[in-house]
Amino acid sequence: MPRSVRSGVRAAGAGLGCAAVVAVLVGAAVAQSTGQQPAEQAEIAPLASRSMLLGAAYAGRRIVVVGQRGDILVSDDQGASWRQVPVPTLSTLTAVTFADPNHGWAVGHDQVILRTEDAGDHWMRTHFNVAAEGPLLDVHFRDVDHGIAIGAYSAYLTSADGGRSWQSQNFAPVANPAGGKVRAATASADAAEDEGMQYHLNALADASNGKLYIAAEAGHLYRSDDGGATWVTLPSPYEGSFFGVLPLDGDALLAFGLRGHLYRSDNAGAAWTEIATGVQSMLTSAVRLPRDGVAVTGLAGIVLVSADGGRSFHLERQPDRKGMSDALVVGDRLLTVGENGVKLLALTGDSNGEHQPH
Repeated sequence: MPRSVRSGVRAAGAGLGCAAVVAVLVGAAVAQSTGQQPAEQAEIAPLASRSMLLGAAYAGRRIVVVGQRGDILVSDDQGASWRQVPVPTLSTLTAVTFADPNHGWAVGHDQVILRTEDAGDHWMRTHFNVAAEGPLLDVHFRDVDHGIAIGAYSAYLTSADGGRSWQSQNFAPVANPAGGKVRAATASADAAEDEGMQYHLNALADASNGKLYIAAEAGHLYRSDDGGATWVTLPSPYEGSFFGVLPLDGDALLAFGLRGHLYRSDNAGAAWTEIATGVQSMLTSAVRLPRDGVAVTGLAGIVLVSADGGRSFHLERQPDRKGMSDALVVGDRLLTVGENGVKLLALTGDSNGEHQPH
């Protein structure tokens, strides 16, 4: 099923807020692996729900969150309580997704990829590359068999067997979507290098119309109209890094990133309009709310809320000023994960106090 949120800061190292956003996502050095095999199991810690967490997803009605040191936690009561599960890695996990209530995948540092068949109670490590130059930052499955994982330095891995095995491919989208033949993601390494396609691929997003989007560093945005087999480079409104794309109705979508930059397109990324946010902090994730609402979260406690389909936003800054990496709608609240673990936020609504998620 489509993910409610799939964007934001996906690796740990140099500061989410003031404590842990990944350097790789802001153009600094990528956190390097130690060269050691990860421990057999992540440590079970009583305060894991308050530690650095980076990704969140629904597995049916269950909520699954992932984070540093291989932490994975599940909640079966809408985020009121959490249970940490055994995980066969100590690598920081940056993102998680589910194709149905049982089948899920998590990715992270050392290019680790984990797989579950029982809604996150048990996990198997199916891929690990300690020699990789950077982490995997996001993962998407269009069904229980076919998946894509992306990450630093244009890392692009695919699976056709439910994530049991993975093939590394060269990410080489066509530079001009208006003309010429679209180059497949499996183009030669030389072609990819010649075109300089070594940007960090930060987040994947799937639209209800079948399109896929990738948000990347240095102002790069990409779209696939065929499930990830081929990609085109979209015209970009901004030279700074993007950390997420949120598809809306039809061909409308939002793209967001560094220094509070937020843009809207109504034609699948062919043209963009900037949306004033009034903030300077990094925007890291976005989620659709009921009744044409949208929430965008970020560092420094930023929550931007829209009641008009993402055309305008107002700020609901959180008092603790902690950075947030990912979010889900849970009942009438917003569940976020980030610098201070899991939080459930009550949104006050639009500028007239009329909007409430449910």
